[in-house]
Order: sequence, then structure tokens, then C-alpha cells
Amino acid sequence: MRITLIHALKHSIVPIEASFARLWPQAQLMNLLDDSLSADLARDGKLTERMTERFLAMGRYAASTGADGILFTCSAFGPCIEAVAREHAPMPVLKPNEAMIEQAVAQGKRIGLLSTFPPTLVSMPPEFPSSVQLVPKLAEGALAALDRGDRAGHDRLVVEASKDLRDCDLIALAQYSMAPAAERVAEATGRPVLTTPDSAVAKLKAMLGVG
Repeated sequence: MRITLIHALKHSIVPIEASFARLWPQAQLMNLLDDSLSADLARDGKLTERMTERFLAMGRYAASTGADGILFTCSAFGPCIEAVAREHAPMPVLKPNEAMIEQAVAQGKRIGLLSTFPPTLVSMPPEFPSSVQLVPKLAEGALAALDRGDRAGHDRLVVEASKDLRDCDLIALAQYSMAPAAERVAEATGRPVLTTPDSAVAKLKAMLGVG
């Protein structure tokens, strides 16, 4: 099975490939990266019709290569990804966080949502049902550290920010690039931690009938 992974941040590639290697090594992966997407969203301050068209173009290209499923790893573009999913149904087209959100809602009522990219804390909360209480938290400066190549500094800032979420039932890490810090967040908070890559791979396998 060919799975196309579409990224807006180069930092997402290693964590999702690591999850596939561990949970579904037989999958054939194809990576598409447009690292101008996040910069353009930060500049515009909102999702635009032009941005949706760019996502539709990437989805069409992925489908044209024979993809069996598409997984977007960029968490601030939910409505754009939904447009791709509608166009390519019934092919599985997953938003980066939808599988993790399903898991989080099944496991707790007060959910800490930890992010390193400010627009995610605008776009992602509406994807949670009103039955849960969401506690959003930005790990300030973490993404900038990662952009400089400072993974250790990124993880330290993520762990420090997570300590404000210790009164939650569990903590959801919003960005794929945060997944390597999950174990340290769990140690610092004493709370279960969900990551987007592992949840997404498990859901894709289920949707495509892979045992």
C-alpha cells in the first residue's frame, strides 16, 4: 500500500516515518513537502481560498501517483484538508490530528493541548467535541529552536510548558515534530501523552483493512 505524506514543516518527516517503521513497516511511503505553507499562513493570519486550492492540487497529485491513502502532517490547515478528503472520497484522507483527537476524547474529559505553532491553537480546538474541556498551551520559542536545529532546546521548552497541564487527564501533543519529546513530557507531568503520528498510523491501518 502506498501512503502519501504531505508536510508543511520538514520537522514532521522524521517522527511520522519513525511511527510507520515501528507500527506499519510494510507501507510504501511517499513524502511531499511544501514548507512555504506555514510561513504563508503565519503571514496571512487565516486560511484563504487560495490556500485551499494549493491543498487540492497536492491531493490531486498524490492521487495521480496511485496513493491508497493520504496523511497530512500539518495541523493548522483542517478546513483545507477536509476539502481534499471530500474530493477523493472514499480514499482515506486524514487530518494529522483526527485519530489522536478520537483517542483523547475516549480517554479523558479534561485534555491538555500542547502546541509549538500558534495557528494550531486556533484551528484545532473546534475539532474537539464540546463534551470535553480543552486546556490549550503554547510552548513558546520551541518551534524557533527546532528551526535553528536545536532539538534539545525544543524538547526542553516543550517539557517546561507541559508542566502547566498537570491537572489534565491527559496531554495531546499537537505537532508531529513534538513526538520525540513525548516520553519526557509524560515523566514531567505524570500524565498519559498522546502523539499524532502513532495515532494516525493506527487509524490508517484500520481504514485500509491492514491487520
